[in-house]
Formats: sequence, C-alpha cells, structure tokens
Amino acid sequence: MPVYTYRCDSCGVQFERHQSFYEAPLKTCPECRKKSVKRVITPTKIIFKGSGFYATDHRSPSGSGSRENKAEKKEESKPAAESKNNDK
Repeated sequence: MPVYTYRCDSCGVQFERHQSFYEAPLKTCPECRKKSVKRVITPTKIIFKGSGFYATDHRSPSGSGSRENKAEKKEESKPAAESKNNDK
C-alpha cells in the first residue's frame, strides 16, 4: 500500500497515511477538523542500487567509442583463440 503525505492549509500540520489506490483522498485534518487538507507530492522513496539499470551505465564519458572498444576487444581475442586451436 502506498504512503501519501497530506498537509493542512489551516493549521499547517503535515502527516502521512497508508491508503489503497482506490481510496478517496482525505479532506479533513485530524488536528483542527477543518476540511482544508491537500495531498502533498513528494519524491519517490525507491532507490535502485547496482549496475545495469540504464543503457548508459557503462558508456565512455564522451558517449562515443563504446562500439570501437568492443571491436578492438574482439580482434584482440581472435589470435588467442586461434593459438589455442593450433596447440591441440
């Protein structure tokens, strides 16, 4: 269930409530009992940690050269693989 933050325009009290997506927003302040409560939009509390969440995580600082680096690595690995086959 999501947590919603509310603030009363009359008394300034800010509070949080666990509510279902389908419940109507609160309108009455629990402190002053006036109908001046509004939902406050707050930043999400989800934090993604680790690598691999975005396509741009491992690009070079300039944004170019990632394809060139992959091609160079493939060319470097080919002679090593060929020498293994020749040793057998």
